[in-house]
Amino acid sequence: MSKLKTIIYKIFFYLFLLVVTVFSLFPFYYAIVTSLKSKSELFSVDLLLNKIQLTNYQSVLTNDSFLWSIVNSVLVASAVVGISLLAAVTAAYALGRIEFKGRRTLMVIVLAVSMFPQVAVLAGLFEVIRWFDLYNNLLSLVISYTLFTLPFTVWVLTTFMRQLPKELEDAALIDGATPWTTLVKILMPLIWPAVITTGLLAFIAAWNEFLFALTFTLTDDQRTVPVAIALISGSSQHELPWGNIMAASVIVTIPLIILLLIFQRRIVSGLTAGAVKG
Repeated sequence: MSKLKTIIYKIFFYLFLLVVTVFSLFPFYYAIVTSLKSKSELFSVDLLLNKIQLTNYQSVLTNDSFLWSIVNSVLVASAVVGISLLAAVTAAYALGRIEFKGRRTLMVIVLAVSMFPQVAVLAGLFEVIRWFDLYNNLLSLVISYTLFTLPFTVWVLTTFMRQLPKELEDAALIDGATPWTTLVKILMPLIWPAVITTGLLAFIAAWNEFLFALTFTLTDDQRTVPVAIALISGSSQHELPWGNIMAASVIVTIPLIILLLIFQRRIVSGLTAGAVKG
């Protein structure tokens, strides 16, 4: 009886996984199918393709403003990841390994900053951007994105940093290593999976951000991908080119999938590896 119950549980478990997988992947599958349809077939209910049409991709990839927005998104997201990780690693070392007065209060403040919704600080941040004369400048997006990704990266990396054995630092101190050498050569290899994970999440957040990009940029040469997709228009005011929109969405999703596939093995192997052997 217990064996039969175990089999039933496994069946329901795998059915549940199948439902979750289909529910998660179906929107992306539908976007791919729609992007490969002709204009006359867009509103058909067929989930399978009878004929592959690449006109939507040709239309998007020949749009200079869209291609330029991809370059802008890459530049902004890469800069945000670099600045956030550099600041977060050093801050996590101080918050996670050094005892000082007010450390808990500082951590609460860092967490509280990340709780504010973007729209709550939009007006004030817009005035700051104008005061520094950064309106319609990619640097305004780098600054605003970093303000929201940095608290998250600091919190996550601090949690990982606290889990490392104290004996590692003691041994490095006995050998005469400076705090910077200890961080870079001893602790960093151990928290590398967390660094990669938080870096990917920061990149995805910067890549997909829409509100700040729409507010702080004005011209096509300064816009990022989400705004460029939102501003894709049809031949008439009341007609939206859904095929082009779906094709653009698929194109900008592919780099994220490639990054996840590249770093997947490193993340999994790093998270399951122990910090100290012996």
